[in-house]
Amino acid sequence: MYDHILIRYGELSLKGKNQKSFVRQLVRNIQDKIKNYNGEKVFLDIEKGRIYLKLNGQAPEKFYEPLSKVFGIFSFSPARKVQLKIEAIQKVALEELNSLQVQPRTFRSTVRRPNKRFPVTSPEAQKLIGSYILKNTENLQVDLHHPDVEIFVEIRDDAAYIYTNKIQGLGGLPLGTGGKAVLLLSGGIDSPVAGWLTMKRGIIVEALHFYSYPYTSERAKEKVLDLARILTQYTDQINVHIVPFTKIQEAISANCYESLWITIMRRFMFRIAEKIAEKRKALALVTGESLGQVASQTVESMYAINHVIHTPVIRPLVTMDKEEIMDLARRIQTYDISIRPYEDCCTVFLPKEPKTKPKIEVCEKEEAKLDIDNLVDDAVKNTEIIKIKAKEKDAFGYF
Repeated sequence: MYDHILIRYGELSLKGKNQKSFVRQLVRNIQDKIKNYNGEKVFLDIEKGRIYLKLNGQAPEKFYEPLSKVFGIFSFSPARKVQLKIEAIQKVALEELNSLQVQPRTFRSTVRRPNKRFPVTSPEAQKLIGSYILKNTENLQVDLHHPDVEIFVEIRDDAAYIYTNKIQGLGGLPLGTGGKAVLLLSGGIDSPVAGWLTMKRGIIVEALHFYSYPYTSERAKEKVLDLARILTQYTDQINVHIVPFTKIQEAISANCYESLWITIMRRFMFRIAEKIAEKRKALALVTGESLGQVASQTVESMYAINHVIHTPVIRPLVTMDKEEIMDLARRIQTYDISIRPYEDCCTVFLPKEPKTKPKIEVCEKEEAKLDIDNLVDDAVKNTEIIKIKAKEKDAFGYF
């Protein structure tokens, strides 16, 4: 019977003197996620590269789903805790093997011994465990290279932990260790994936959506909120800032060269996003731009658009092709929502021949026809904030 889940945090072991603060944040995130999923408080022990969740007689499977949604976890395993005696380790290793639903034909034992005071070395322990299993089973052989099952034994300071199953986690860094950023969430395939990848590096995101009613429908807005609900599987809450963008787009289309509509719209978006980021104490913007995918995503366009702000822009997808992005969207379950046929503000005001290499001075000349400051301030002032909380997920069937 499993009495613990052993949690590994991989990349955090490289953090040196900052490792403790990263691990503490990871522990808080695990506790919050399990409480959100299962409605219960759990206590976790930390020891030299491992976090232990005590099961207290509960089935380990009930914790798999929440643990699989926590950034910073490299992998985890249901484990049996046993006293630090080789005879006890041998016995429980055999019990672990016999408990498997499908009995293997070949096996190997792998021992890690962080506790160097344990009198039996890792190679010796592997031989002793392997020979004990062979003596007490039939039709089973050792295969050191391609075994059907691998029995892992970790000899720690207080006890040994035995397991056969390693469940892959998300990896990355614990959410909350990388500051905060504002995600430009369009409703398409790319931006929610960019948000997810940014969160994977420990950054909390607040979403910002430009809404052009009546050119875009209420369903387009709901589509964005549903994407945010998906992302809350990996965090406690996402604030979605709904920015009224109709007046700005109408002003641009009425006064500026059609070929520059997208570039100038994006420049306004960045100005607004920067102001909202400042208000929300966010230090970066995040976009779903992929280099060369559309006219506004050339190096020249990015340069012209970036020129109006000082805030750093994170572009996690910049070197990825569309197939890679769609595969990741399917994996995180945003793809089906993103392809709903409701247009966003950029697709409504789309020029026939957009500039792929816009010049800054030409953009500035065209923008001089507009009351930039008042348009931006009015949009920021009338922005609506919708709080999407993780506990809302069950109602939408995402689990």
